Amino acid sequence: MTDEVDINARHKARMQKIKAARDRIMETKTVEKGLIIVLTGNGKGKSSSGFGMIFRSIGHGMPCAVVQFIKGSMQSAERDLLKAKFADECPVHVMGEGFTWETQDRERDIVMAEAAWEKAKELIRDERNQMVLLDEINIALRYDYLDVEDVADFLVNEKPAMTHVILTGRSGKDVLIDIADLVTEVKEVKHPFRTQGVKAQPGVEF
Repeated sequence: MTDEVDINARHKARMQKIKAARDRIMETKTVEKGLIIVLTGNGKGKSSSGFGMIFRSIGHGMPCAVVQFIKGSMQSAERDLLKAKFADECPVHVMGEGFTWETQDRERDIVMAEAAWEKAKELIRDERNQMVLLDEINIALRYDYLDVEDVADFLVNEKPAMTHVILTGRSGKDVLIDIADLVTEVKEVKHPFRTQGVKAQPGVEF
């Protein structure tokens, strides 16, 4: 019993020190700003994370908007839920027609990407939108459907100071990573599609 009391006492003392150090750190964090957020990497969950932040923002009463660049008419439960339940809080603009290997029409993909970027700029400029998700824009940039320098310049110079912008998709370009405030690289360690032949399933992939 004495040993257990000693362990608990040492644990409490250690946690008190950690909390005191944490409190000192938090006292220095006073800046509020709209963030440029890049979610990239070859792992699963980039769009899911972006939509998660959108739903979190809706929960805070923050108006949002979503522009989908590539996925197009593919089923998306998050998009369906937004349209069905939160259309006023977060309009969704589906501007793509599917993955590049499905469309097989580079010129049309470029036209669609350019239209999506124009809509994105319009939504970002509207200061009522406190968060804008640009889903799979990194793919459009990877294939040079859009000029990454133009995108970066707009985000740096025209994005309202308190607006958060999320850019998702694998192969995020260095230019965007350099200007971003928050970058997360999602790394694939194991995926049942590759290891077990498991197809995409509702609630997991879409």
